Amino acid sequence: MSKRYLLFLRDVLIYTFTAFGGPQAHLSVLLREFVHKRKYITEEELMELNALTQMLPGPSSTQVVVGIGYKVGKVPLAVMTFLVWIFPSAAIMCAAGIGYKSLSAGAHFTDIIRFIQPIAVGIVAYATYSFANRFLTSKLSIMLAVGSAIVTLILRTPYAFPLLILLGGIMSSALETRPQEDELRQKLFSNVNPNKISYFIGVLLFFAVLGTIINRTSPFSLPVRLFENFYRNGIMTFGGAQVLVPLMYTEFVALKHYLANTEFLAGYAIQQALPGPTFAFTSFVGSVTMANQGYTIAGQILGALVAVIGINMPGLILILFIVPFWEDLKKITRIRNSLSGINAVAVGFMFTAIFLLAKPMGLNWVSYLIVVLTFVLLKFTPVKTPLIIIAGVLIGWFL
Repeated sequence: MSKRYLLFLRDVLIYTFTAFGGPQAHLSVLLREFVHKRKYITEEELMELNALTQMLPGPSSTQVVVGIGYKVGKVPLAVMTFLVWIFPSAAIMCAAGIGYKSLSAGAHFTDIIRFIQPIAVGIVAYATYSFANRFLTSKLSIMLAVGSAIVTLILRTPYAFPLLILLGGIMSSALETRPQEDELRQKLFSNVNPNKISYFIGVLLFFAVLGTIINRTSPFSLPVRLFENFYRNGIMTFGGAQVLVPLMYTEFVALKHYLANTEFLAGYAIQQALPGPTFAFTSFVGSVTMANQGYTIAGQILGALVAVIGINMPGLILILFIVPFWEDLKKITRIRNSLSGINAVAVGFMFTAIFLLAKPMGLNWVSYLIVVLTFVLLKFTPVKTPLIIIAGVLIGWFL
């Protein structure tokens, strides 16, 4: 491996431990360190990669840094970039999941984290507000958001999510796109090997249905089902972790009861206080899910590994497949316009999640006050999420 590649991986590792604040903050760090300082790519290339990830399902920050790795050293370096970027946070969250199950047996620990749960609800509420303010800009987008929220509240099934996302993308693409020239589309697909497209789609679909071809009584059934669950969520998560969290909560807590409400929100709060990819939160979910089903520490580690691989694989495959012909793809307006409908539907999911997340708080006015206070701090002050979470832990510790 060349010295340039090693330096690049070193910079990715440093980036992993300093990337706080979500995709927007991550982008500013990449601009400073990878563009202006190291000159791995140009500013224009970085902005185009970021725009591309907004059109794709999966973890946007991960896809951007993997895309940079691809531009620097093609597929081998891109894969190594992914491992260096994801492993530290995933390992910490796996350890947090294992430790949480041990600590949660103590009553004092429950008292310590009692303020973390409403803080987490406030964080999700602020993310929902931010998404709504950004994406609900037309009558169509508002209708799609309201409709998706109502449908998911009524049906309460994870299989409604992909159907609604597909419907939202089709409607916004059809109603907001002007006719495009046929030559442009022909140019795009003339540059892509049909066999490569077939292989790419086949890989995605194979793993999407893998959980259904394994007998549920198999000793490997839970890990395989978990992989299918996380992989499916990875395929339909447009908008990053703000959308992933509501989807996962609905499926893993409200419907399948793999985790308790307190466990899920505590894990999310822990992840918000850490640097690196927010999608590493899935490591905690996988670990605690396995523990709740009676698995040992080895099983919890397996659950964390399955979760991280499953949630990231669709996005990783997509970014490595699309980057080589992005120059043509970005010119097709119909593809770009489908994103507005997809994001509108995602906002509806987030509104549903707020209702489901707040429901276990009952009529506890203190919890709702903390939710409002968290929202106000994030909206009107420069206070960052990790500081709010740390303050919540300290208050729970001393009160």
